Amino acid sequence: MKTIQFREAICEAMSEEMRRDDTIFLMGEEVAEYNGAYKASKGMLEEFGAERVIDTPISETGFSGIGIGSAMNGNRPIIEFMTFNFCLVGIDQIINNASKLRQMSGGQFNIPIVFRGPTGSAGQLGATHSQAFESWFANCPGLKVVVPSNPKDAKGLLKSAIRDDDPVIFMESEQMYGDKGEVPEGEYLIPLGVAEIKRKGKDVTIVSFGKIIKEAYKAADTLAVEGIDCEIIDLRTVRPMDHKTILDSVKKTNRLVILEEAWPFGNVATEITYMVQDQAFDYLDAPIVKINTADTPAPFSPVLLEEWLPNSEDVIKAVKKVLYK
Repeated sequence: MKTIQFREAICEAMSEEMRRDDTIFLMGEEVAEYNGAYKASKGMLEEFGAERVIDTPISETGFSGIGIGSAMNGNRPIIEFMTFNFCLVGIDQIINNASKLRQMSGGQFNIPIVFRGPTGSAGQLGATHSQAFESWFANCPGLKVVVPSNPKDAKGLLKSAIRDDDPVIFMESEQMYGDKGEVPEGEYLIPLGVAEIKRKGKDVTIVSFGKIIKEAYKAADTLAVEGIDCEIIDLRTVRPMDHKTILDSVKKTNRLVILEEAWPFGNVATEITYMVQDQAFDYLDAPIVKINTADTPAPFSPVLLEEWLPNSEDVIKAVKKVLYK
């Protein structure tokens, strides 16, 4: 094992895949000359050249569409958004073209493309730069949605996403790029659609994904001192979702808390809640509790932002609620 940053894991995944397959290229704003807005493509221009690491104008609609057209013609583009907040001007390309062309062409076209970049809050960036879009894209048939929470998962999942024959939305976090973690030395892949139990426990199941899962770990450490044993599941892939891992855990612990950095209405936690009550209702000893951001646009004030985001104290309260403590 070696210890590297999240951004380095992303860079390694892209670089290894580009060495393996010359149909893969990276395109986006500042990915080449500047080494990536968050240095996730550092050194790639020097190694692969300007034909495969391509700086674009500030036109998400344009370079998203170019990437989709290129995928239709046999290439495997990686399209980087500086943030998924900026993808909204190009979301028509993703929803009405990338996700639907395979079906609309009767299977004549695969769209092997990865759209990647940061999602969610990254501190004092204001309401238009702090939105989580996982549930938006997961709502669309034809798209796969991946949200890693650590360097090891990021590398293995991104390599699998690049090799996938369908469009994949790969969502990161500006606040995780500097995170360090152990990553295997050799090549490895992590299959899409497989969750992982990060911490085994018997009293309550906590499901989360992305950077907010760190708050679940903090809460579990605190609760352990009080004798409460939490099982933590990292979804890793939002769509397709690993229902079995969640259900097996709930059938063991009989209680479920879901932690998600997103608005409360119509999100990933809502889908999990419905699925569990539909398939494991008789195993539940308490109502399911979901934890989300406040139901407002993200504030700029650091004091308000702290109140807006879920934290470990919210998780502790939720766990005690489902345990009736």
